[in-house]
Amino acid sequence: MVLLQCFSILLKWSQKVFGKTLFRSLMKATFYGHFVAGENQEMIKPLITQNRQFGVKAILDYSVEKDMSSDDAKKAEMLSCVSEDQPKDLPETGEVSKFRAHEEFGDRREKVTSARTYIYEDEAHCDENCKIFLEAIDAVSASTNSSGLAAIKLTALGRPQLLLQLSEVLVTIRNFFELFAGKDCGVEFRKFKQEDMAKTLDSMGISLNRAEWKEWFRVLDTDNDGEIDLLDWDNLLAVNTSLSKLFIIPNLKTCRLEALTSALTDTEEEQMKNMLKRINSIAQYAKEKDSRIMIDAEQTYFQPAICRLTMELMRKFNTEKAVVFNTYQCYLKQAFKNIALDMAVAQREDFYFGAKLVRGAYMEQERERASALGYEDPINETYEKTTEMYHSILEEIMKQINIRERGKIAIMVATHNEDTVRYTVELMKRYGISPKDRLICFGQLLGMCDHISFPLGQAGYSVYKYVPYGPVEDVLPYLSRRASENSGMLKKVQKEKKLLGSEIKRRIKCGEMLYKPQDHIPSSVMI
Repeated sequence: MVLLQCFSILLKWSQKVFGKTLFRSLMKATFYGHFVAGENQEMIKPLITQNRQFGVKAILDYSVEKDMSSDDAKKAEMLSCVSEDQPKDLPETGEVSKFRAHEEFGDRREKVTSARTYIYEDEAHCDENCKIFLEAIDAVSASTNSSGLAAIKLTALGRPQLLLQLSEVLVTIRNFFELFAGKDCGVEFRKFKQEDMAKTLDSMGISLNRAEWKEWFRVLDTDNDGEIDLLDWDNLLAVNTSLSKLFIIPNLKTCRLEALTSALTDTEEEQMKNMLKRINSIAQYAKEKDSRIMIDAEQTYFQPAICRLTMELMRKFNTEKAVVFNTYQCYLKQAFKNIALDMAVAQREDFYFGAKLVRGAYMEQERERASALGYEDPINETYEKTTEMYHSILEEIMKQINIRERGKIAIMVATHNEDTVRYTVELMKRYGISPKDRLICFGQLLGMCDHISFPLGQAGYSVYKYVPYGPVEDVLPYLSRRASENSGMLKKVQKEKKLLGSEIKRRIKCGEMLYKPQDHIPSSVMI
């Protein structure tokens, strides 16, 4: 963190000393030129074209960030995460505090080096972010011949308070579902009837108002078959469901239907509708432009809502192919359960499932917050446990690919870990999944781990680089994070230098000073 702060200060100091023109030239010749593709859609085309010659495609990310002080970020967070009508006596610690805003953790950028953070200001800024994402889809369509993807962050598109409340609702609803449906069998097979619910409550010594419970049951039983199963539960966010109903569940202590969180004001409900419209418009535009979008994962207190909204987008837009991809963080203890659940939903509803697997970007922040607020640490205990989780998810995905109709599942293995890349390649061979099937792809950041990306691309595997772009002055926060992250990657830098030296010697020895990548890449890799 100290390095990050020092580098940020150094960049600002350099701007003043060298002046705008010289500073921009120096950055483009060094740090900016290494980690950022260019300033706009036109300027990034040469790099994207060059990488494609080596079989490496692009995930485009407009990496402009507002430079805001920590105090201002905390103030903005508290204003955007607390409802006007929120009670003043809510618990400050324990499980229920997870989905509350806390000023000490108000700056979500702290202790996060590999992920961008959006700070909510107002609805107009969300509209502007939506416009930027639509332009990124245009860039994908124009610059990559529709072979690339655009990275999307849902916290850029709405008030974070709404994601907090929705996450709390979804987690509580899942816990409520398991209370009546049990935990013995796979979650996709669990279901319960109204009489089962009544018996369970009766065994707990709880009497119920049948009229209210019957109405609540009717709202959830979307297919009107007299049973509530995973499919019914998963349809809670259907377009034809009133927003107000999303925030009402049975209170097991009072046996009445009550608001789970503070009621939305008229303004907040309008903000919720605006957020859903923005999200929908982005996915709709991606489908129209024959492009794809990748929804980034964020903090665990936002993630249930983000995941649920992304699954809704998949249900609506992934009917012919995977247009929308979700992101799963393998450092989470619930990672396997979450992706297995979502794959089961996709299978039952017969839509294409797209996912990106990452380790996770918020570990230090998540652990500190859980410890301070007194809820269970959501992160795996060790690095090895996360690797084990990542690999177990990969194997389950390979199994599901072979069970289902070919092409119904598409996965990106987004990692800089060589062992995980090697393990994935071995699994593909074991399960008979060929690189030309285009079902498994790999992803790394631009300017990092080229010794993984380019050999994979030339070997015929589907590979992507996460490609940031934007004006020099506006991507300085992104570059500061890259500086911090790369401070711990010196061993990999040394390895890349060694490999580069070996390649130079090989070319001199073979007399092949000019390398033509297209002569070495299977034609299928360009798809």
